[in-house]
Amino acid sequence: MRTRDTDKEGLVRRKAIEMIVKEGLDGFSMQKLAKAANISPATLYIYYKDREDLLISVSLTVVDEMLAISLQDFHPELSFAEGMRLQWRNRLEYFRRYPVEMQFMEQVRYSPMYEKVHETVSHKFGDVLGPFVHRAIANGELKPVPFEVYWSVAFAPLYQLIKFHSQGSHKDRNFKITEEIMLTTLEMVLKGLKP
Repeated sequence: MRTRDTDKEGLVRRKAIEMIVKEGLDGFSMQKLAKAANISPATLYIYYKDREDLLISVSLTVVDEMLAISLQDFHPELSFAEGMRLQWRNRLEYFRRYPVEMQFMEQVRYSPMYEKVHETVSHKFGDVLGPFVHRAIANGELKPVPFEVYWSVAFAPLYQLIKFHSQGSHKDRNFKITEEIMLTTLEMVLKGLKP
């Protein structure tokens, strides 16, 4: 049995991400990936059982990178406003460093495979953000609302700004997120989440 080559495995991950962003999940196959990575299709099966295993593995690697950056310097004892400000900055930093990975995760998010990835994401984020949110509610900094409402108000505006940044807005095709725009939007979000 051949051993794993971490450089080759990294190349396979990068090529898979690039292909899925460019062609979508429906256009993705192990054969196409092997050709793009200039390796034998049999080599892929050293690293992954099948297409689904590869996609889940790549997704979880991207999630781990995203978590590491999103939660850098974050701890549940921060005030709600400080914690949100840090998370917004970190998430924006992730996007700026890894725009292709962000687009890849958007593809995954709207696929049947996402349920398997979502369970891990929810658990990992929940372990850190759960205590932060509960503490903010207990301190009167955050209105108690269902998770879906909280997330929609707390983070969807940031991701919409990121989308406008990468694709342009309806009015301004050259829209770019600045620190001032981000902080103004966050201020509005924090007001909306206060009890």
